[in-house]
Order: sequence, then C-alpha cells, then structure tokens
Amino acid sequence: MFLFNYRYRLKCILRDRQLMFWTLLFPILLATLFNLALSNITTAEEFIKVPVAVVENDQLDANPAFTTALEGTDELFAVQYTTRAEAEALLNDNQISGYIVFEPDLNLVVNQSGLNQTIIRGFLDDFLQSSATIVTVITENPTALDNGIVAGVSSRSEYLTEVSASQSNPDPIVNYFYTLIAMTCLYGGFLGLKEVVAIQADLSDVGARINLAPTNKLTVFMSSMLAATTIQLAELLILLAFIIGVLGISFGNQLGYIALTCVIGSLTGVTFGAFIASVIKKGEGFLTGILIASTMTMCFLAGMMYADMKYIVTTKIPILAYLNPANLITDSFYALYYYTSHTQFFTDILLLCGFIIVFSAITYFVLRRQKYASL
Repeated sequence: MFLFNYRYRLKCILRDRQLMFWTLLFPILLATLFNLALSNITTAEEFIKVPVAVVENDQLDANPAFTTALEGTDELFAVQYTTRAEAEALLNDNQISGYIVFEPDLNLVVNQSGLNQTIIRGFLDDFLQSSATIVTVITENPTALDNGIVAGVSSRSEYLTEVSASQSNPDPIVNYFYTLIAMTCLYGGFLGLKEVVAIQADLSDVGARINLAPTNKLTVFMSSMLAATTIQLAELLILLAFIIGVLGISFGNQLGYIALTCVIGSLTGVTFGAFIASVIKKGEGFLTGILIASTMTMCFLAGMMYADMKYIVTTKIPILAYLNPANLITDSFYALYYYTSHTQFFTDILLLCGFIIVFSAITYFVLRRQKYASL
C-alpha cells in the first residue's frame, strides 16, 4: 500500500501543471532574471589598471630613476611608451587617462579630471617628493650614500600582510542566488500543503475517500510526504544544475555538503507547508496565501530583495536570523562557499533539522487527533 500510494502521489504531483510551474519553472525564470540584472555588479567592482602613456625623449633617458619607479607599479598602471604625437592621439581617443612627459620638468597631460587622473597625479607627487628629499639629504650629508640613508628614503615598507579570510573571493551577487535556493526550498511547502489537504476529509473530496477507505492514515500520509519530498528535491537539483552549469554561479566544490543542504532544505519546505495546512483550518486558497506571504517575508529578511537586510537582522536581531529557515538555508550555502571551517554550516543544518522535527511532530499530532462526525 505504501509503494502504491507513493507512485500514485508522484503521478498526481507531476500532472499538476500549476504546481510544477511555481516550484520549478518560476525559480528558473527568476534565476535567469537575477543573472541578467546582477551580472555587471562584480565586473563594475573590479579594479582596472589605469591606462597611461609615457613620452620617450632625451629627458626621460636622463631620469632612469623614474623609469625604475614606474616599473614597480605594474599592478596599478598599464603603461605605454610612445612619442608625443602618439600620446596626444591616444588621449584624444580616450584610450589613456593621461600621459607623462619630461619637458624638461615632469608633467602630466590630461583632458579631464577624474579618479584615474588623481591616481596618476598622486604617484607623480610621491615620486617628486621622494626625489626632492633624496637631493636634500645628499646635498647636506654626502656620506648618506654610504650609510644607506638614501636607500631608506627611496624604499617602501609594507606593514600589512594580505590574508584571505575565506576560501573564495567575495562575490556580492551569490547571496541573491542562495536566497533564491532558499525560496525554492520553502516553495516545497506547496507540495506539503497539498498533500495534507488531500488527506483531510473536510478540505477535499480525495481526503473524504481516503478517510473512508480501510487504510492506515499514517501510512498514506508518510507515502504522500515522501512523494512530495522526492519531487521537491529533484526540482531543487535541476535548479541548482541550471544556476551552476548554465548561469555559471559558483557554489564551491563541497558537493556532498551541498547535496546535504538541498535534502535538508527540501524537507524543511515540505514539512513547513504540511504544518501550515494542519494547524490552520481554512481552504486551500487561504493556506496558499499564508504560505507565500510567510515565505517571501523570510526571504526578504534573508537578503533576497535587499542584500544588506541579512546583515542588519544578524547584527540587530540575531535571534530572528536563527528562527528564519530561509536565512539558515542561505547561510548554509554561504558558509560552504566562504568559510574553511564547517562550524557555522553544521549549526545551520542542526537548526533546520530542529524545524523539520517540530513541523513534522505538530502535523502528525494534529492529523492523528482529527475525527469526523460524518462524511
């Protein structure tokens, strides 16, 4: 009986086109729109080397110290050595931010003001200041060359060491896709809700027939919930494959933990929908409205519509972050992508398991106590 009802509910779910749209096609469509709208954010925040030209002439050859200093800024400037005429042409075509020329003093030629021009001017001012300091030191103390004082003036010491706080580079858009996955998990509540409605005699004709049949109600309920979870997990894996394979969004390389998060997230969503349908004695339309409203509220607090909202909730009302299944699912993917430790990940997973147990227990006890005077 268990397997028969399981296969029967699988067919019923797959034939429900409206349900399949909201739980599978809608998240895929939303992921595509997210990618189109957010794909330029990361590119816009990447630093692009400042294009600058240096005019080659006799004065430049007479200042090898400047050439040496410029060679040490390869991560800051994209340098071209050209003639004066070529530099003017590049500047007029906006292919460079400015050009540097000795005539005989060091000059910067630009056609507009902006960040790039300020960066170039800052470098030149620093070079001129260091050069003037060295000349002054040598003039007043010729032995400075032998004592290493000049070398100390011209050198630059780094007192900070760049250390990565995570195993992946920060990406401002991944959290939007993580919350989309969380929303899809909670949209599995549509499946759980429909399964509970289907076995309640006062909410559906199917439920009336099930309650009249000589079958164990718990067996019917468990097989129906397993069918709903199977479909939800398959849809979630399809969405994940689309986001990673087609849209190119990285979820890290910890596939086992990612799969675990998908399973736990799917169970959370399905049991959440079943919980709503069991405790609120209203029609299916009203229950669906409650499910959508609660899901979108949780996704908003997890940062789906406004990325900083997740940070605001975590810092201002941290308890709310732990009571929000959407935030816990989002945080699980976030922890796998960024953190080298799994402490936060397992904390989120355990809390989600707690929600699954609570939702399932309440649903079971409510349905178990239901009696009907007549059908």
